[in-house]
Amino acid sequence: MTPTLQVPLEDELGDVLEKAMSCAGLSPEALAERARVPLSAIRDAIDYRPELGPAECARLAAALGLNEVGLCALASGRYPLPEPEGLPFCVWPLRMPHGIGVVNAYLVGACEGGRAVLFDTGPSLSAIEAAWPRAVCALDAVFVTHVEPEHSGGLEGVVRRFGMPRAYAPEGAGLEACQPLGEGSVVGVGPIRVTAFRTPGHSATHSCYLVQSSSLPTARALLISGDLVFAGSAGGPYHCRRQLRDHLRRVLAAVPEDTLVAPGHGPMTTAGNELRYNPFVS
Repeated sequence: MTPTLQVPLEDELGDVLEKAMSCAGLSPEALAERARVPLSAIRDAIDYRPELGPAECARLAAALGLNEVGLCALASGRYPLPEPEGLPFCVWPLRMPHGIGVVNAYLVGACEGGRAVLFDTGPSLSAIEAAWPRAVCALDAVFVTHVEPEHSGGLEGVVRRFGMPRAYAPEGAGLEACQPLGEGSVVGVGPIRVTAFRTPGHSATHSCYLVQSSSLPTARALLISGDLVFAGSAGGPYHCRRQLRDHLRRVLAAVPEDTLVAPGHGPMTTAGNELRYNPFVS
């Protein structure tokens, strides 16, 4: 796998502040007054020029209901990231350009044999093919976290290219090629078992998938988190901010702390790391 430290965070301090202000219904002016932080300092942070000290970060965290330790770590450029190691199966992150950023999909399977399961399909078949590892030559299934162009745009092409009989998506996603999965649905595919968590908030139909070894169920697991949670941040609350934060806490607390989290954007992290430091888990 790509080492965690080589992949930049999806969101910087300014992005987190903007998402938190949206969740709290606060303007920069209102936040400045509530947190007793100069408006110019907040605007500089939003424009990626943060010069906030620990005391100002603490007041901003209190005003926005954020995790103070994590927010201050972001402000100082020292957000902690664990190394993604110790899984009982192989994971191949597929990092694809999308707009000005990068979107992630993941292949998961036995380390030998050339077969895997794909989680999300990127913006297009060509984008997926450009990131595809030589070690994988066949697909056994596809799971989609949510319907957005950068996460599901390649679905039709992938199904056509690999002729796969098994594709899954959240209930209500409206994808004809996919079987719907609800909360707690379990699917076995080769060496792995996949459990669905229903996690609306970023979008109306969104799921995370807990991936475990079929033969070693107590071994370290992998959580495909889509746009629910990123290392140091969370997805935008485009559907419902309350549901987003509720499911973020619920899912991170429902899995073992050493579970590796594979988000739709940014580097991998762990459930325990995000429970301790993620600004949106307070």
